[in-house]
Amino acid sequence: MTFSENIGKLEPSATMAVSALAKRLAAEGRDIINLSAGEPDFDTPEFISEAAIAGIRGGITRYTPAPGLPELRKAIADRLADRAGREISWEGVVVGTGAKQALFNAVFSLFGPGDDVLMLAPYWTTYPALVQLARAEPVVARGAESRDFKVTPADLDRAVTEETRGLILNSPSNPSGAVYSHQELTAVAEWARDRGVWLISDEIYRRIYHGEGSAAPGLLELDPESLGRTVLIDGLSKSHAMTGWRLGFAYAEKDVAVKLTALQSQVTSNPSTPTQMAALEAYRNVDASEKAVAEMGRAFRRRRDLVVARMRELFPSVRLIEPDGAFYVYFRVDGFFDDRVPDATTWCSEIIEQAGVALVPGAAFGDDRWVRMSYAASDETLLEALDRIAEVVDTSAA
Repeated sequence: MTFSENIGKLEPSATMAVSALAKRLAAEGRDIINLSAGEPDFDTPEFISEAAIAGIRGGITRYTPAPGLPELRKAIADRLADRAGREISWEGVVVGTGAKQALFNAVFSLFGPGDDVLMLAPYWTTYPALVQLARAEPVVARGAESRDFKVTPADLDRAVTEETRGLILNSPSNPSGAVYSHQELTAVAEWARDRGVWLISDEIYRRIYHGEGSAAPGLLELDPESLGRTVLIDGLSKSHAMTGWRLGFAYAEKDVAVKLTALQSQVTSNPSTPTQMAALEAYRNVDASEKAVAEMGRAFRRRRDLVVARMRELFPSVRLIEPDGAFYVYFRVDGFFDDRVPDATTWCSEIIEQAGVALVPGAAFGDDRWVRMSYAASDETLLEALDRIAEVVDTSAA
């Protein structure tokens, strides 16, 4: 059977595939601890859910404008303005069905055949797929492991080509949890500005931050003079435990937003109207939102500390990146490799079969020596998972 070249290189999301396998094994009666999924384990805050229910009962269930309700776009712009300390035009906000659609809209609208797009390894598994769907070419840039893989302008200079038109940045990072400082972010932004390269900043984990302050540095905190052509991606999925609601947004200059809207109008039209009502409450009710986000953030920070300490106790020779944000630990397992287990993909298969713990191999993120483990789970579950892994691996081998 012949398919279009549009999807010639497309494969299912590796992270979603592992999560689906874990759920299938659990449904078959296996005792599986699933630490592969990239979603909070908390319930959506009740005040947000109630707003959606009220909207449904009030008959707010019809089509909205393709880029979202104007009042929602204005509420998002207000929150962005709070961050930036300057006016943000709501007409630059395009609300979509999750941050993934916002990313697709941006990549598909800005890049095409003959274009190269830089992605920073380790990268979220979907980035290269989106670039390939646009018939552009993903090009990997790598930072030093000693810097938790964060890139410098020198790293970007080694990867850039004459055809480079874009750069996708994710901070805090999925999968590593690394966070670019204000200074590091400025350096990358100015590099992109000086070369006329589009900078797409995926900030979906920005509010899950373990450092000083309530959020990781983002584009809007930078001096506007540092910025060239940019698209900011964000949403509520991670920060407000709303993964299944499917709502994210892009923010860009108005002329870019018009193009993103035109594409979305032909693909999905507006995001779910009840979800928009939930999001409107989340963005308008600042006090309730901040309280909920802070509470979940404290739990993630405690779990980070718990997991890192326990891993260093059980696996003292294993290199791990201590995350400053998001809810993942990224660790290197090539010390466990042998003729039978030559890569992290095989190692993770062994772990789910022998220990009943689902993890994501680093092949999904550009390096099959590494593994991602989510700590979006209870303290007891996390400790049980680590103990199970320790029981089936040779800790002296690493």
